[in-house]
Amino acid sequence: MSHRLSRRRYVAGTGAALTLGTLAGCSGGSDGGDGGNGGNGGDDGGEALDDVPSEIDEYLSAGEARLYDGTIDDYTRQDEVTVSVGAGDVGFAFDPAAIRIDSGTTVVWEWTGEGGAHNVVSAEESASDFESGDAVDDEGATFEQSFDDAGIQLYYCLPHETSGMIGAIDVVES
Repeated sequence: MSHRLSRRRYVAGTGAALTLGTLAGCSGGSDGGDGGNGGNGGDDGGEALDDVPSEIDEYLSAGEARLYDGTIDDYTRQDEVTVSVGAGDVGFAFDPAAIRIDSGTTVVWEWTGEGGAHNVVSAEESASDFESGDAVDDEGATFEQSFDDAGIQLYYCLPHETSGMIGAIDVVES
């Protein structure tokens, strides 16, 4: 596995660290609830791990995925995981961009209403074929997909793929 550190990742990581450090002083000691990771924070998972499968790292890095920092959020041992659609400063991101789940887990993509109309489309390289249908911009709209087989799932938003709105799932045997 390559541990290359691109300029983009360094700048993103440094900025995130500075922001978190600044915000930590304003937090008053509370953990604040969900941690901002797609509604699955706290003790329910979402721990950022560095062991991103190379296929996922290459897909997200080459496509300049928004909100991808070179880590994968661990949501194993959960029955359902929520990914925000239309996240980020301009609404062109999936949050989190990369997740790890157990086989049998359902992923629910939930629209934020930001960034225009979005959809979720399985990339050709993925183990499964799934698609949410026409692009929609309704806040609170959802699409869900269960992943029963282990493997890599790559996906994108068709209208905003070239803007870095791509994501990935590492499905592991439970």
